[in-house]
Amino acid sequence: MARDTEVLVLGGGSTGCGIARDLATRGLEVTLVERGTLTDGTTGRMHGLLHSGGRYAVSDQASATECIEENETLREIAGHCVEETGGLFVQRPEDSDDYFREKLEGCRDCGIPAQVLSGREAREIEPYLAEDVERAIEVPDGAVDPFRLCVANAVDAEAHGARIETHAEVIDLLREGDDVYGVEVRHGAGPGKRSDAAAGTTEEITAEYVVNATGAWAGQIGAMADLEIEVRPSKGVMTIMNVRQVDTVINRCRPKGDADIIVPHETTAILGTTDEEVADPDDYPEEQWEVEAMIDTLSELVPILAESRTIRSFWGVRPLYEPPGTGTQDPTDITRDFFLLDHADRDGVAGMSSIVGGKFTTYRAMAEEIADHVCAKLGVTASCSTADEPLPGSENLARLEAGMDDFGLRSPVARRSKQRLGSRASEVLETDEPNPVICQCEGVTRAEVRDAIEGSGADLNAVRIRTRASMGNCQGGFCCQNMAHELHPEYDEATVRAALDELVAERWKGQRHALWGEQLSQAMLNYALHATTMNRDRDPASASGDVEFAAFDDGVAREARGDD
Repeated sequence: MARDTEVLVLGGGSTGCGIARDLATRGLEVTLVERGTLTDGTTGRMHGLLHSGGRYAVSDQASATECIEENETLREIAGHCVEETGGLFVQRPEDSDDYFREKLEGCRDCGIPAQVLSGREAREIEPYLAEDVERAIEVPDGAVDPFRLCVANAVDAEAHGARIETHAEVIDLLREGDDVYGVEVRHGAGPGKRSDAAAGTTEEITAEYVVNATGAWAGQIGAMADLEIEVRPSKGVMTIMNVRQVDTVINRCRPKGDADIIVPHETTAILGTTDEEVADPDDYPEEQWEVEAMIDTLSELVPILAESRTIRSFWGVRPLYEPPGTGTQDPTDITRDFFLLDHADRDGVAGMSSIVGGKFTTYRAMAEEIADHVCAKLGVTASCSTADEPLPGSENLARLEAGMDDFGLRSPVARRSKQRLGSRASEVLETDEPNPVICQCEGVTRAEVRDAIEGSGADLNAVRIRTRASMGNCQGGFCCQNMAHELHPEYDEATVRAALDELVAERWKGQRHALWGEQLSQAMLNYALHATTMNRDRDPASASGDVEFAAFDDGVAREARGDD
């Protein structure tokens, strides 16, 4: 029976996009479906840490070893997505000397470069560290842009013939007897050009093999074919500060606990995190106390956080997996390793495997393992090249650095563009048209926004994740409308308004838990600007078809003109 595609990948996060890229570069015909935009699930809600493995060097050394290996690989193949910040595991007076020693020995056992710094040496690196920090372990942690990295994988997959279908929600797995042969998807209303079918319609996509890479949602997908996948979703909160209070990843050197990491990311710092098991990855409480705990506890490490401005908070759900029979009660004790579940061997149902667990840092290794597995199933002998071939934008960064002056990259705005675009900078920035700054907070220019629109269509949230426009201090208050304006004239008014509404709603969502002090004033300013200049508070005047504006010529307005 003819199939629509050889391999169908479910999930457009880092692992799904990595799998699509790996299989496509091996010459297979690949289709990827994602219910929202790329990174819509866990990938878009992580803290931006490129793990050295130090975090797991005591409790989970297998995961620690995987992390340092993939850390080194990603620095090579995705240089424009990674900032080499370094990391410190810092010890306060109440923290255990024994654990500090175990952490140091564990790092060295796992091949993680680690050296001990005195408190004074640590404060020379990070002046805002608390005065009572006694010592620290320095490790090669980094910061990574999950949006840019995920999109780069998808772009490369497309360049090798893959179909990337966003706003396509899986509503059923197609199963005949003991064989899964595809899915039924419902196309959503997300604006953009990536949907091949009208919103609200359904489509059956058949495949030789199906890969379930939906992370925390893998159990829900498996249930559609009566397969039980024991994913244990665990939520964690991240809080974003208005500036980078630190330039190095700061970890608390103690056993598991909440609020123990600060990650510098682009123009901000991200505080994290909690670890609480939830029943439904789409429906769980977002508590104000969690945000306050981040700030209060991490202020013990970096006191300036207590007087800093919080611009938003967000929650993510980890796709933790524990093999049946393990019986772990505390989600912090569950391994961060990943598992490949072959449903033919495990459940007697052929045609599908699931990849569960793992971390963002190890996405490429996860993709390689399941791509090897799929190729073996389909009789394909091509080998993996993703550890050696740079992602789009990361090719020859040294040559780009040498040519910084070609595009005025000594200026702050252009330097930020170069950091985001990597080796694609000349391709995007070389334009004869005016190239003003669209997003002042993040220094995003028109050329970058238009390049993102070309790749994402009218989905402004997809444009946001490609460029960081609207992700700075004002949270879109001053630039959302500028981004929407760039959709004209290619897209009609209704599409542009829908895209703007979706972007503003997403930007507002994360601010609800940060409305105090200066951030409350910023939110009120954004509201006033949008209400008065674009009528976004839905004043009756917005319903222009229902209001007789000539009526305003009567009464006070007529008297003011002196009319009879």
